[in-house]
Amino acid sequence: MITATVVGNVWSTRRLPELPNGAFLEVEADGTGQRLIAFDVLGSGAGERVLIAQGSVAASWFPGKPPPIDALVVGSIDPPAAPENRARSASTRKTSRKGE
Repeated sequence: MITATVVGNVWSTRRLPELPNGAFLEVEADGTGQRLIAFDVLGSGAGERVLIAQGSVAASWFPGKPPPIDALVVGSIDPPAAPENRARSASTRKTSRKGE
């Protein structure tokens, strides 16, 4: 699996009938800058960080005969929490443990 950022949509006026509902997205892999086309059933948008499964794992996610898809958006990556929120969460965990 790789993490990537959605850089845009790929529009197609015609596509294979065996493809399920979803969209083709152009994504850029984090760290390498490599771009690829991934199929998305989650409704991801431009600028969003996503998790991509590739190869047979991507195609086998679909029921029945696997469609010709070799990259699939399988998750949306949440932005990291702000430092002050992480510190508050840690102190909350410590406080709740004392009261146990």
